Amino acid sequence: MAGNPRNGRPYRRLVDWLRAQHLPCWICGREIGYDLDARHPASFTLDHLVPLSRGGDLLDRANARPAHRRCNSSRGNRARPSPKVAPQRTSRRW
Repeated sequence: MAGNPRNGRPYRRLVDWLRAQHLPCWICGREIGYDLDARHPASFTLDHLVPLSRGGDLLDRANARPAHRRCNSSRGNRARPSPKVAPQRTSRRW
């Protein structure tokens, strides 16, 4: 019986590699609190560009993205992040 692959050394190395880059959140573009407690909504999590439930590779560096815990959770398993910009209203003046 195999254990959780996210507890393995290759996954932890991937997380450490991504964390060391101190990149902003790929979903919202804001800075990530890399020194925050892991339970904090603005803390770092590894997100996958192609969600694992949609065939994304767990250990592929090209599929790994830095994200806030809150952004990662709100995205769920959608293939693309939902836009954070309010829809533009059309002008009534012609």
